[in-house]
Amino acid sequence: MNLRNLVAERLEAALEASLGEPASAIVQPASKREFGDYQANGVMGAAKRSRRNPRELAETVLKQADLLDVAEKTEIAGPGFINITLSEDFLAGLLNRSGALLTPTSKPETIVIDYSSPNLAKEMHVGHLRSTIIGDAMARVLTALGHRVIRQNHVGDWGTQFGMLITYLNETGSDSDLLADLESFYRQAKARFDADPEFAERSRQSVVSLQAGDPEIRTQWRRFIDISLSHCQNTYERLGVLLTPDDVQAESAYNDDLPQVVSDLEAQGLLRDSEGARCVFLDGSANEFKGKGGEPLPVIVQKSDGGYLYATTDLAAVRHRARVLKADRVIYLTDARQALHFRQIFAVAEKAGFSRPQMRLEHHPFGAMLGKDGKPFKTRAGSVVKLTELLDEAQARALDIVNAKSPELDETQRREIARVIGIGAVKYADLSKNRTSDYVFDWDQMLALEGNTAPYLLYAYTRIKSIFRRGEIDETKLDMPVSVADPAEHALAVQLLRFQETLEQVAEEGFPHFLCAFLFDLATQFMRFYEACPILSADSHSRGSRLQLCRHTADTLKAGLGLLGIETVERM
Repeated sequence: MNLRNLVAERLEAALEASLGEPASAIVQPASKREFGDYQANGVMGAAKRSRRNPRELAETVLKQADLLDVAEKTEIAGPGFINITLSEDFLAGLLNRSGALLTPTSKPETIVIDYSSPNLAKEMHVGHLRSTIIGDAMARVLTALGHRVIRQNHVGDWGTQFGMLITYLNETGSDSDLLADLESFYRQAKARFDADPEFAERSRQSVVSLQAGDPEIRTQWRRFIDISLSHCQNTYERLGVLLTPDDVQAESAYNDDLPQVVSDLEAQGLLRDSEGARCVFLDGSANEFKGKGGEPLPVIVQKSDGGYLYATTDLAAVRHRARVLKADRVIYLTDARQALHFRQIFAVAEKAGFSRPQMRLEHHPFGAMLGKDGKPFKTRAGSVVKLTELLDEAQARALDIVNAKSPELDETQRREIARVIGIGAVKYADLSKNRTSDYVFDWDQMLALEGNTAPYLLYAYTRIKSIFRRGEIDETKLDMPVSVADPAEHALAVQLLRFQETLEQVAEEGFPHFLCAFLFDLATQFMRFYEACPILSADSHSRGSRLQLCRHTADTLKAGLGLLGIETVERM
């Protein structure tokens, strides 16, 4: 159940009855415990619009609101805030229901998520991390809420870099042994491309031949793709990301449709020639699609040499997702620098009828991962960090911590715990930040056992598990109903029951850090409860009830971390 929505619906019904027209109650979790569990701030705006006294309107609303079965206490604060404290019976009743604390949506949608999408031809690096793990978290959350999620890994396998690699392969006669170290081969080819204009031109012609279907070029291209995708899949599995080879829908998959995209734009009168290229110019609002000098920015769909661009492929992808996949919503996870590109693509797709009516096309941008110097995160030598090397170091650092904290565990256990902590710490450090912000990569902070980190949450989970071990309690046989008489029990119960509203907010707005904040608050509330309320030494009724709260907390921590793609461990 979504508690916030329930309270809002009750208050908004009373507001409408009082005003004769709909109005938003603007319900949010209370900012301080003394203000109750929820606060409604919408009365003041409604009163201003209707020229009524806000406190008098708030009094009228509370008299009419159907809150008797929900609220233990309501009060009006300040000029018209409404504070609501949920009742013990209401909270206990929800927790005592059988089943999970999560209810699937009654209106499931088909949602396509375009994420990870590395450019192939070399191994994944830290620049691919954010798209991969944010997209994976969104896919997990939306699936948990009952939506039909279609993962799309729109890998870059169709561009100038492949013409460069193929041309260099033909020139050097390199065999598969050298191709096994694709990173080195790529650097050599790139150096040649940058230094030799004639080589660069031959590379571009190779791209045109590739797109035209030249059999020999296609065979060579396939070698690079297979090696690159193998590297990617190994990384996904290590990260615990749910992408599989079946989710790959590469740029090349749309190649046959690209001429049709151009033809359809031409038939609708949307194309103009500009310096030999075929372009769409958008009107837009204000200066949305204009350059710094006020000149209109073109969406180039075909170059003067007949080649196609990212824009053409992205338009073909929109049409495929609309007409074949029947998507109600499409979410694109890329860095913020591509914001203009996607605004243009969405506008052209809508204008050309490539997207379906009511279909939501959403670009979810994210910031950069920075080093402590405030610059993009790189090695000391200045090169981009491979993702596998980052994960190696995360596990090594986590193992040092586990060795120091838990030397009594055998080596196999310590290494497994270190793997979970290390990978989880890297992912959580990213997911806990607002995705639109840049963030500084800090080993010490992400591996800390205090604060909003994966190790802290994993420790909270293991502490609960240790309670059951110490008491020799089988969690599956707990049958005592929950009661929430103590303030610490009340606060923990309310936090547990905010799981649904948190996931729905993440699903709608696309910000996994809301789930991280929820989990951190849950762990914090549990620690307060643990310190304030004896568990194993309590009387029979309190002991059983508090053990149920412990079980709910452990289950919710595990489920929430799982939705972030983070595993749990039973001991640390």
